[in-house]
Amino acid sequence: MRLITGSARTGAVAVAVGALMAGALLGAPVTPAAPATPAAWPVAASAAQLGARSAGPHRDAAGHRATAVTDAAATARVRAAGTRPQSVRRGAAELAGITGALDRSARVPGTAWAIDPEAGQVVVSLDETVTGARLGALTKLLSGFGSAVRVERVAGSFRPAYQGGDPAPGSTNRCTIGFNVRDSNNVYYFLIAGHCANLTGTWYDSSGRVVGTTVGSSFPGNDYAIVRYADGVSHPGTVNLYNGASQDITTAANAFVGEAVKRSGSTTGVHSGTVTAVNATVNYAEGTVTGLIKTNVCAEGGDSGGPLFDGTKALGLYSGGSGNCTTGGTTYYQPVTEPLAVYGVSVY
Repeated sequence: MRLITGSARTGAVAVAVGALMAGALLGAPVTPAAPATPAAWPVAASAAQLGARSAGPHRDAAGHRATAVTDAAATARVRAAGTRPQSVRRGAAELAGITGALDRSARVPGTAWAIDPEAGQVVVSLDETVTGARLGALTKLLSGFGSAVRVERVAGSFRPAYQGGDPAPGSTNRCTIGFNVRDSNNVYYFLIAGHCANLTGTWYDSSGRVVGTTVGSSFPGNDYAIVRYADGVSHPGTVNLYNGASQDITTAANAFVGEAVKRSGSTTGVHSGTVTAVNATVNYAEGTVTGLIKTNVCAEGGDSGGPLFDGTKALGLYSGGSGNCTTGGTTYYQPVTEPLAVYGVSVY
């Protein structure tokens, strides 16, 4: 992430972080995509203009569109734009300074972080593998940010969620198709998680027939891939709802905090939940992925690559997370708008 200087305190802590976490905890910096802002919101332009005086748009607990703001002038502008202001202590620059410091110095497998605009905090998640000396170092680091950081422990471990040993549809692992797409020449493909495609060049159905061939993949850093369909394979532009029906997908969009979403997967079917953060970072054992959508929708192995959607809108591809669909969990998704742009394809 980019390190954006916020308050003097944030800058001082960022310097101290570099010294504290040198060595095993130090990773190469990666610049993610810019945070997604819901283009359809009337407040979008004003929120962007507010800069450091806003922590970003979201839906509040009552489901209303709101924007977190830090002062009276920002409050007036947000009201004029037709949405609800919500007072917070910290704006985007200070929060980005904290995530930038973490990205520079705290890329420990089993950790993840994202900005909570409603609380005006950075939420740092630690899975069950973060223990001992690593936990001690992270605790010391995070305490330097005071109440600007909220730490949460999550069950299980963060993992890219492919399931090995099952040949359908992959030759070495089973994942879930994300969205069917096509290019301007009406060549058809499907999108899926990059960590699935890195293991599978050729994709098969349960009868052993070739479904498609991987033609592009990006993981870690991102988590997406594109697979070209073989001739004669049917490819409707819909999502399987696992109840005998399907959901038509007509457009792609950026997710926003508070958005009600669904996820479809070949292991657990369809589950619902809410977007809790955007532009999240997750540190898997296999590498760091940035710019992700964070949700409270459950998922399990084999669901990986599957579609996150809101009605007819395509939002993301399941990357990984922790927990399961019995006890619940936290899941992260690659925004679908990025691979659509990279590969020059569209949903239909």
